[in-house]
Amino acid sequence: MSQDKLTTASGRPYAENENSQTAGARGPILLQDYILHEKMAHFNRERIPERVVHAKGSGAHGTFTVTNDITKYTRAKIFSQVGKQTPIFLRFSTVGGEKGSADTERDPRGFALKFYTEDGNWDLVGNNTPVFFVKDPKKFGDFIHTQKRDPQTNMKSPTMMWDFWSLNPESLHQVLILMSDRGTPYGYRHMHGFGSHTFSFINNDNERFYVKFHFITAQGIKNFTDAEAAEMRSKDLDFSQRDLFENIQNGNFPKWHMKVQIMPEAESKTYHINPFDLTKVWPHADYPLIDVGVIELNRNPDNYFQDVEQAAFAPAHVVDGIGYSPDKMLQGRLLSYPDAHRYRLGANYEQIPVNRCPFAVRNYQRDGQMRIDGNGGSNPNYFPNSFDNVVADQSYKEPAWELDSLVADWYDRNAEGENDHYTQPGNLFRLMDDEAKKNTINNIVGAMSGITGPKRSEIINRQLCHWFRADISLGLGIAQGLQVQIDPAMMGAHQK
Repeated sequence: MSQDKLTTASGRPYAENENSQTAGARGPILLQDYILHEKMAHFNRERIPERVVHAKGSGAHGTFTVTNDITKYTRAKIFSQVGKQTPIFLRFSTVGGEKGSADTERDPRGFALKFYTEDGNWDLVGNNTPVFFVKDPKKFGDFIHTQKRDPQTNMKSPTMMWDFWSLNPESLHQVLILMSDRGTPYGYRHMHGFGSHTFSFINNDNERFYVKFHFITAQGIKNFTDAEAAEMRSKDLDFSQRDLFENIQNGNFPKWHMKVQIMPEAESKTYHINPFDLTKVWPHADYPLIDVGVIELNRNPDNYFQDVEQAAFAPAHVVDGIGYSPDKMLQGRLLSYPDAHRYRLGANYEQIPVNRCPFAVRNYQRDGQMRIDGNGGSNPNYFPNSFDNVVADQSYKEPAWELDSLVADWYDRNAEGENDHYTQPGNLFRLMDDEAKKNTINNIVGAMSGITGPKRSEIINRQLCHWFRADISLGLGIAQGLQVQIDPAMMGAHQK
């Protein structure tokens, strides 16, 4: 078996990797020991900034295979024929915890997909829930601050969380899901994934349809109870990572069925629910799930940092036949996600192998740190020019958008007609079986019991009003668990 020589980063072979060069056996280290400097300087720089959100993650490579023809809705080449297979990379994550936190915390889970298509990379960046806590991106940073650490104590604060949620009843739908046992999934294999936002499809006739993406786990839903999740956190901070890695390593490849909901563009103007409100779902009775294909994870990364830590997803990265929508949260993410990656990984982050499009990339972006793709060689760095043959292909042009208004203003996202935050959470609770209802109430009671400080009663009562508006039995169960005397006005709040 041939042996490889040990070298510096510049390729110079060297012989001494364990002892520094010194003036005598017991003397000081010489400044000229460059090997020592190189090793320590690189070691000092091994940690890049962790993601502000979704820091704790796991990922794997796999495939997407089309199983049903949806070409009447979209001209995206990834869906062009049944049986077509596309390479993918999928990263799972928790949301609020740091990189070293437990991956069984009560938290939403990120579900970020990268499809390596011949028309470019398509990133579908969602969660394991079909809704989110807020409906306008201006609130996002404030919300995330409440899920992180108190600026004074540097500890997680239930008071911060529930204060924000109680002041933003639009959060109720997502909070109820979070407080159910789906807030503590049994690893990543046993949960659904969602694109969450409303996106658009464009077909060969330039017709636009609005679409929501669903990924239904083939392994079946399986969750920890709150007690089981707490026990696992004390045993194994990396349970979800271990479960995913070992199952793939052992050939037990997890799968999800991709399905879509389709809404014709004209119906978006008359449907009784705002179809672009991220705190709402489209009822399946109105827009049933349509089969599309299957994703399978079948290869673990050879190096976690290279693929999982450096993987960068952005909902701005769509391909021909897939587009955006007026979803306000989606619109905000189109800017913020690529900006976050440039901060963490540099302006050329899309040249990192896990992010690189495996097909031709032609543009006039040049220079910047860590440019490693040839930097355009001797080709011109401006457009248009008389020297290369790069063209803007008009066949990829999308149909024009018809805007709702010519008036630009700051509109209240929770104005009359947009402020029903209670019907869908109430319906969800009423769909639960008795055990799920009991666990959800216990989980909420446990979480709200952590509210402290002089505003404790005010925050609890404000949040209780929201629970009562969603469902009286839900409000009663939580109030009793918190030993709160029920104000008759609070029970009648659901009618307001």
